[in-house]
Amino acid sequence: MSFLSPLFLLGLLAAAIPVAIHLIRRENPPKVMFGSLRFLKQTTKKLILFQQIQQWLLLALRALLICLLVFAFARPFLYQGSLARLVDAEPESVVILLDTSLSMHYADRFDRARDQVLTVLNALSPADEAALVTFAGATQNVRELTSEIDSLRSFVESLESPGYDRVRFFPPLQLANDLLAQASHERRRIVLVSDFQAAGMSDALQGWMLAPGVALQGISVADERSNNLSITDVRVPEQLTAIDADQSVLVRVRSTGTVFQDRGTLTLRLNGQTVEQQPVVLQDSAEQVVTLPLALDGSGQYQGELILAGDSFDLDNRWHFSLDVMPRMQVLIVNGAPSADWYDDEAHWFSLALQGMDSSPFEVTTVQAATLTAGLISEHDAVVLLNVDEVPQSSLSALQRFVEDGGSLWFAPGDRVDAQLFNQNFSSLSPARLLTSSVLTANDYRLIADMDRRHPALSGLDVDWSTRFEGFWQTEPALDSEVLIRLDSGEPLLLEQPMASGRSMLLSSSLDLGWSNFPLQGLYLPFVHEVLTYLIQPPQRQQSWQVGDVIALDSFFDASDERAVQLREPDGREVNVTRESPFYTARMPGVVSGPDSMMFSVNIAPDAATLAAIDVAELSDAVLNPETTPVISERVRTAQLIADIEQPQRLWWWILLLVVVVLLLEGWIANRTYR
Repeated sequence: MSFLSPLFLLGLLAAAIPVAIHLIRRENPPKVMFGSLRFLKQTTKKLILFQQIQQWLLLALRALLICLLVFAFARPFLYQGSLARLVDAEPESVVILLDTSLSMHYADRFDRARDQVLTVLNALSPADEAALVTFAGATQNVRELTSEIDSLRSFVESLESPGYDRVRFFPPLQLANDLLAQASHERRRIVLVSDFQAAGMSDALQGWMLAPGVALQGISVADERSNNLSITDVRVPEQLTAIDADQSVLVRVRSTGTVFQDRGTLTLRLNGQTVEQQPVVLQDSAEQVVTLPLALDGSGQYQGELILAGDSFDLDNRWHFSLDVMPRMQVLIVNGAPSADWYDDEAHWFSLALQGMDSSPFEVTTVQAATLTAGLISEHDAVVLLNVDEVPQSSLSALQRFVEDGGSLWFAPGDRVDAQLFNQNFSSLSPARLLTSSVLTANDYRLIADMDRRHPALSGLDVDWSTRFEGFWQTEPALDSEVLIRLDSGEPLLLEQPMASGRSMLLSSSLDLGWSNFPLQGLYLPFVHEVLTYLIQPPQRQQSWQVGDVIALDSFFDASDERAVQLREPDGREVNVTRESPFYTARMPGVVSGPDSMMFSVNIAPDAATLAAIDVAELSDAVLNPETTPVISERVRTAQLIADIEQPQRLWWWILLLVVVVLLLEGWIANRTYR
């Protein structure tokens, strides 16, 4: 027998009340002095015994009456078997989602989260099945549905620490929903153990919700009070020329805890040396932008680190960056049509575009074709041949070696070039053969009509449609050359051809005022700068990434014959990336290094360390299907099942009927008992 309201059984103590009253009111017979006993009738022992039995029976009936009332209020019921088996009679399928994002490093959140997961696993019955998923920005480890709860328990106990990625709730919820679609039991539940970071809701899927019947139970391990300072953004150039080496670093510092923290200290380190330190005072706002001077000593590669001190949570207090300072680019101009009049000089406008400002990144040397030497060529990064159709034979061989070793050539043939002589000397170096020159009649001209905006040298340029080309060379492009700009008549204007380790370009018109008004247009200067920068400097490679980013290394494999590359992560772990799968996923903040000075910085996402939390109900309301019955605890479910069993039996009604019978019997006996 069991009881629906067992607490009422404490009322059985009231059964002692009639006994206590009986004992208190019991009196010894009084002694009375009589002069003679002949007038008293002697009572038989049988009568005395009968009266005592009546009194004890009356006492028992009164105690029984109280006990029956207590049993009636406790609502007894009969069930063959154990109540534990009754609760476990309907097994369930459970998917547990464990948050392993960066914010779970705060205080002892992750330890508490593991304990909560173990508590959920321990509460499952042998008939249940469970799955376990660890997640942050995406799912990390998946243990599919199984009835071997001990294996899941061992896996949870083996987890040492969370990762460094930001949190996203919806991808793991979608995975859990898919896992439960293959569940063996009708009762299905998702248990989400997290600190419920507000940033996890940023990728909410409009209209998506869990399948009908899938319940969601959220267990929060967030702290009511948390204080934290974070570096949320850093603005620093990744590549500079030596002339622009004096720059500044802009650092955005924010208080991201639930308790406002207004002070800290920011330190700038370059190549392991402290170069600047400033206090940070947030005052009335929750964030502050700090400017740190960036004094660089010459060209080279610099590895920088920003360190923020002032709170106990250190993982979001460091920011790494890489910076390449390039030397000034050495440009050799070969002038094929010099003139005493600067206006007519072939190289005047070109040189002016390169050296016309104080902070020019170019160092320019101008020579005539006849004085070009192998020594001059080897001292420069790029050689520009303006209106040149021949050079000394020794210089021609030097140009060939120059390109093979990684140098760049730029041809701009004009009105003084002989096509046959040009092709004879430069056919192996030029992206195209010259055919015939086209000099248009007065008031006739060609315009730029098409430009490859995806090309690195042209992607940042705005087309100047007003540039008029009145003369140009018709060309025959080489098989492996690429046309970058075309005129409105379809003729190529700018061509490029890769050559060994270097490259060559050809502009089919002049770069002075002989055949066009190009030098007088706003497009001229940025065009010259961008093309030369592309020819001399390697394409700027992204060096700053975030945890969780997938970094493509195909450009490294394209430039080498290696089958695999070994990367060293900030904690010393070595990772191999192969040519067949040239991708690396950034795992933790710090500096990742590789061969050939390969180095890139990895930082946490700005919102990964924001400790503000949402209420569990906010996420439940967003994803819970309206057709799903809300999750109820095992205690409530047990009470409901017991009530369902007790309701048809109604034993309490029969007990109350017995109470009435006992009450009548007690009254009848009480009236016949001698007092």
